[in-house]
Amino acid sequence: MRVGGRIRRADLPPNFKHPTILPRNHHITELIIRHCHEVAGHQGRSMTTNQIRVSGYWIIGCSSAVSHFISKCVKCRKLYNPVEEQKMANLPVDRLEPAPPFTYCGVDLFGPWYIREGRKELKRYGVLFTCMVSRAIHIETTTALSTDAFIRALRRFIAIRGPIRQLRCDQGTNFVWTRSEFEEALKEMDTGQVKKFLLKENCNFSDFKINVLVNLLVIQAGCGKGNSTQCEECSCL
Repeated sequence: MRVGGRIRRADLPPNFKHPTILPRNHHITELIIRHCHEVAGHQGRSMTTNQIRVSGYWIIGCSSAVSHFISKCVKCRKLYNPVEEQKMANLPVDRLEPAPPFTYCGVDLFGPWYIREGRKELKRYGVLFTCMVSRAIHIETTTALSTDAFIRALRRFIAIRGPIRQLRCDQGTNFVWTRSEFEEALKEMDTGQVKKFLLKENCNFSDFKINVLVNLLVIQAGCGKGNSTQCEECSCL
């Protein structure tokens, strides 16, 4: 079946004067739309529809059929879809609470890099402490990735920056063992007597937390990853 009309005497190709009528929901129709869409250079609905008419086809409900096909075209979705926006979670409480620097910290290790001591070549690692509120950083060095080495670095950090209330880190084995050792040490300590002493000095007793489990988000658990990467790049210069 073809489209009729009153332009039979026009000096035009027969397929253009009387295009072939095609149903909308048919496999041949979809192939013709795909071909005309590719010939039109993956342009919009109007250009694809014009290319179908020029090719000598009249699809019933052509505009909606072309729009439906373009919505499934992978190349068009890559070219013309809006840029996706990252959904950000709410910040944890320790990122928002006004507190002295390094009261709430995140920690991460980076390295190794090699140094020379006489004729020997030794490995050194960096321990990066990040303030969760001000994003200030403090860097310590350690000789290994062991638990004892990390505890020594933590002691040096506390001796310089003062006591901390909470320490966020990943699930590295050295961090996990450090938490275990601190929990065992706290069990041996008489916390009641410590609280009484602190109350006399007008101080509050706050529980120390390490290896706090949160959602796997960069802003919460991996706050030091970006800074550690920058430190590694600077150490290679």
